Amino acid sequence: MPPPIKVEQVACDPDWARQAQAEAERLTASAGPCLVVVHHIGSTAIPGIRAKPVIDLLPVVRSLAAFDAYRRSIEALGYEWWGEYGLPGRRYCTKSDPRTGRRLVQAHCYEQGSPEVTRHLAFRDYLRVNPDIAAEYDRMKEACRDAHPADSHAYSDCKDGWIRRIEADALVWRKVA
Repeated sequence: MPPPIKVEQVACDPDWARQAQAEAERLTASAGPCLVVVHHIGSTAIPGIRAKPVIDLLPVVRSLAAFDAYRRSIEALGYEWWGEYGLPGRRYCTKSDPRTGRRLVQAHCYEQGSPEVTRHLAFRDYLRVNPDIAAEYDRMKEACRDAHPADSHAYSDCKDGWIRRIEADALVWRKVA
């Protein structure tokens, strides 16, 4: 299990999209035909809100078994492989700066067709087109950071109820949009 990290929030950085794209290209080159697409998700993918300066990626793979065969290639990129990490049907990998130990990237890998892919993308896109809800999310994240400044796991737990409520709205919106 990756240890909790300090919860740091910084202003939106327009370079996050470029960083996500560059990392997606490295993953794609490493995992070959197994990888269908890599999406940029999480707060760094939502313009105008603060975020932990950690790029969240959603690699979509043809099959987890096929992706597992690329584990050594992914680890060679500097990722730690955590397996399902409590979520069946996922492969979770983290990449940290080797000098400082600061987390740089989190990859949440799912098979093509997984409802988790739909859920993550609906949430991201819903916040992108609803700046008032994105601003509400920003304020809620700030309160959770203030309550749990040194424990990213507790911070995530703090946000969970709000995220689940908005995800439900986002999934309804996705069907109509």
